[in-house]
Amino acid sequence: MPPSVPNGFDPLKNGQEGVASAEKTGGGDLHSEFNGEERRFLLRAAHAVIGSALGEKSVPDADPDPTASSFRLSEKRGVFTTIYWKGNLRGCVGHILPSAPLLQTVMETAQAAAFHDPRFLPLTREELPNITISLSILSALEPIQPEQIEIGRHGLLISLGTNRGLLLPQVPVEHGWDRLTFLEQTCRKAGLPGDAWRKGATLHAFTAEVFGDEDVE
Repeated sequence: MPPSVPNGFDPLKNGQEGVASAEKTGGGDLHSEFNGEERRFLLRAAHAVIGSALGEKSVPDADPDPTASSFRLSEKRGVFTTIYWKGNLRGCVGHILPSAPLLQTVMETAQAAAFHDPRFLPLTREELPNITISLSILSALEPIQPEQIEIGRHGLLISLGTNRGLLLPQVPVEHGWDRLTFLEQTCRKAGLPGDAWRKGATLHAFTAEVFGDEDVE
C-alpha cells in the first residue's frame, strides 16, 4: 500500500512507514555494526527486488551467502531506503519502528521507495542502470531533551497529536544546520510551527548506520 505524505511525512496505519528527507552524505553512528559482506548483501537484495519488479532478469541473486547470514540480518530493525538517480534523490521510504526482520524490511522499503514515494513517478526500467541505493538502519527510538541532540549522530522524530515528522541524522549535516534549525525543520516536516518542540511536542531520537553502493565497491 503506497504511503500518503501530507507535509512530507505521514505515518501509515501502524505508525511505522513513511517518507523522509534524506541526503547522500554524512550522519549516522560512528560505530559500524554491519560488516562489509552484510552491507553488500543488503544492498544487493535492495537492487534485486527493484529489478525483479521491473522484469529485469540479470539482477544479482538475493539469497544470503554464508559470510553475510548473521543474526543481525534476522533482527527486527527500522530501516529507510533511499534511491538516487544520477546523484539526485529519487525516492526515500522507511519503517521507523522495527516490525519485521531486517532483510525483509530492506526489501519492502526498497520496493516502496522505487514505486510508491508519492513525491516521484514510479521508477522505470530505463532508469535502473543509473540508480544507487543508500540504507539507513535505525536504532531504537529514545526520548531526548533538546540540549542532548548531537548533530550528525541523532535523527529526530517529533510528534504532537496526529502530526509526526522525521529527519534522518545525515540531513542536518548535509545542510549545515545547527541544533535549533534541526529542531525547527523537523517540526515543519511534521506540519507544525517551528517552535512546536518548545510547546508540547514530543521528541524522540535515534541513530542510524548509513551506507550505500559507493561504500561497498
